[in-house]
Amino acid sequence: MKTTIHQINVNPKGGVPKHSVVSARLQIGGVEGDKQNHRRFHGGPMRAVCLYSLELIEELQAEGHAIEPGSTGENLTISGLDWSQMQSGVALQVGEAQIELTKTAAPCQQIAGSFESGEFGRISQKTHRGWSRWYARVLVEGEVRVGDEVSIVETAPH
Repeated sequence: MKTTIHQINVNPKGGVPKHSVVSARLQIGGVEGDKQNHRRFHGGPMRAVCLYSLELIEELQAEGHAIEPGSTGENLTISGLDWSQMQSGVALQVGEAQIELTKTAAPCQQIAGSFESGEFGRISQKTHRGWSRWYARVLVEGEVRVGDEVSIVETAPH
């Protein structure tokens, strides 16, 4: 299976849901056209881009959750990536850009509407290891487009 960008998501007003766009520029400070409302928890150079797995979204939908690409605030919804390989230090080539995973993204009340009975903790790394979204920093700025290939270019030591 080819690993690609399934959807690019931004919200110029901030918050969730983030809305689908055809392309965006990944920059050191974040995704062009996207705003974060709570900068203490989101955004900045070490949390410039938020990623999530299309396959995990589909599994959550099968469990009855109302989650959709962009509804939990991820900027890039990735298809075909082995999410079990994701860990801090993994670098990804994404379109023209290169990013490095920094930490998992803790879920918050703002995304409760995406989950049955508001159970947003369903994607908490602490309680459901491997189901979390990931934050990344931008190593090489560049344009990304829906359908662009995504590849692992470097991995952290185990």
